[in-house]
Amino acid sequence: MAHTPVNHPARPVYRAIGGLVGLYFVLFGVIGLIASAGNDVLAQDDTKALGQGTNLGFSLLSIVLGAVILLGVVIGRNLDVAINQWLSYALMALGLAELAFLQTDANIFNFSIMTVVVVLTLAMVLLMAGMYGKVGTDEEKEAWQKARLVL
Repeated sequence: MAHTPVNHPARPVYRAIGGLVGLYFVLFGVIGLIASAGNDVLAQDDTKALGQGTNLGFSLLSIVLGAVILLGVVIGRNLDVAINQWLSYALMALGLAELAFLQTDANIFNFSIMTVVVVLTLAMVLLMAGMYGKVGTDEEKEAWQKARLVL
């Protein structure tokens, strides 16, 4: 992808931001797991964690997503870039789908409007971290700069 910066000077910062998003998902999932203990997996009730609607299913999903993001950050080698980009697209789709089904029985993860806002915001932050975290050789950086200057 010629439009993705290679060896951006702030890539360690963006990698750390991706790690913070992963930590947030793990923290939210653990708190949601504690709050929804004893409920059905896809219960639609008033369970909240950090001010957001959740249930056991979304709490478990959050822990898994956060762990995958953190694993990508630890491994690096552009694996974090791929994970951050693809998970951000998946989170955007999830947030928009849950927004569409917010007041219906199809709200399987018990989202509230605050949960939708947080998920979509974190998806955008994760996408930003994925776009600016790419590492490459000097030749790839040079090719990216030449392509950027042509545009």
